[in-house]
Amino acid sequence: MTALLKVENATKTFGGVVANRNVSLEVNQGDIAGLIGPNGSGKTTLFNSIVGAHPIDSGSVQFEGEEISKLTVPVIARRGLVRTFQQTRIYAEMNCVENMRISAPDARSSVLSLLSGFSNQIDVRAEELLDFVGLASKRFLRAGSLSFGQQKLLEFAMALMSEPKLLLLDEPTAGVNPTLINGLIDRLVRANKELGVTLLVIEHNMRVIMNLAEHITCLAHGEVLAQGSPAEVRDNPRVVDAYLGASA
Repeated sequence: MTALLKVENATKTFGGVVANRNVSLEVNQGDIAGLIGPNGSGKTTLFNSIVGAHPIDSGSVQFEGEEISKLTVPVIARRGLVRTFQQTRIYAEMNCVENMRISAPDARSSVLSLLSGFSNQIDVRAEELLDFVGLASKRFLRAGSLSFGQQKLLEFAMALMSEPKLLLLDEPTAGVNPTLINGLIDRLVRANKELGVTLLVIEHNMRVIMNLAEHITCLAHGEVLAQGSPAEVRDNPRVVDAYLGASA
């Protein structure tokens, strides 16, 4: 199977600090893949490099078989490679529907479109996705008034509104009330199975990622420590040592 995303020997430094060193991973079409590692292991840096926010210094990032490591964030996003953030990035003063509208690909093409109204098609899709994540009843509420977990769901819906082929999720359950986590995970799985969105997920909740992902990459000190099935990674002594060392 041809990889949808293929990272080869990616290295990224900031000054004299090596954030990622020769990192390689693949995500196939239709996968739910996981990226784990102790704090400071280079996970978010890798995400930033993949989407073009901090281009790699050496190595390769290919999406759908084409090199994207020198492309900008907007160009990469238009190709269908999108990410979310650990701290939500929503428009707090706008309501949920308005947040969805400006996440649509057509709306991003021109600032004027924000002032001239939106097509009925965009509004219909916005309503469908808000219903998909369980926020239909809150669609006209100010986004900043939502709970943090609900804001995570809104950001997820906004990402889906941009029609991604591959969605990078940075700690989707971080800070979320435990009562909402199962619902959030269920929607990630449904987006993968029903909407055809491939997922690469950074997650510190080991119970979540071990049950969610089909293939996991573990980073430590900016390098790949282990790769494989959840069971293979969970039972790898080097992974166990990395996490015990990080928490000691």
